[in-house]
Amino acid sequence: MKIAIRMDDITPAMDWERFGAFRALMDEYGVKPLIGVVPDNQDENLNRSREREDFWELVKELKESGWTVALHGYRHVYTEKKGGIFPLNDFSEFAGVSYEKQLDMLERGKRILEEHGIRTDIFMAPAHSYDRNTLKALRQNGFRRITDGFGSRPYQWQGMLFYPISFRLGSSLKRKSGFTTMVVHTNTADERDMEKYRRILETQEVISFKDYLKVQPVKRRLAGRLAEYLLAAVKHILVKYG
Repeated sequence: MKIAIRMDDITPAMDWERFGAFRALMDEYGVKPLIGVVPDNQDENLNRSREREDFWELVKELKESGWTVALHGYRHVYTEKKGGIFPLNDFSEFAGVSYEKQLDMLERGKRILEEHGIRTDIFMAPAHSYDRNTLKALRQNGFRRITDGFGSRPYQWQGMLFYPISFRLGSSLKRKSGFTTMVVHTNTADERDMEKYRRILETQEVISFKDYLKVQPVKRRLAGRLAEYLLAAVKHILVKYG
């Protein structure tokens, strides 16, 4: 199985030392990941170091060098106790919020990115939580892709293209066919995590996210959506109570 990489929680005051270490790893192996940029971060948990004044210039530099950018929510503040239609968690910035408010949040977030010269049609939901109103508001704002879901290749559903993430990373993936995404949070990555990432890069086929975007999607039907929902719910239970 081919593995793409997404990096969550990209903000001006994130842990830049850990981000730099992971960026060096990406450069070493020639991999260009997807980065989820929070346009107006209000989540204090994501503030781990001094805010970089050149943050937006750096994001543009990474994009121009081949990295891919996603809109990672709006303010990354969880206001609802909802899992939405992909219930990996039971809290959300978007799921459970009215369509009108979600539309406004996405408009504001998109505008901030564009004011800094960054355009994207990819959405990364904080906590992986979104609902049908999110999809409707995304389409209205010109977004066409979401980095979430489960499956072995990109799929089309509700007028959106979904790029699945991994349910579980391990050596067994090497024996499977298809594509998936490894989710990375550098803010909380420790030495063991970095060793795991290096091992994956050394032993498995890791691709740049732009190559993932070129994969022909399949249509996701009701049975596939139901299976995905149940898998997400099971993983949430395993993580929360396991």
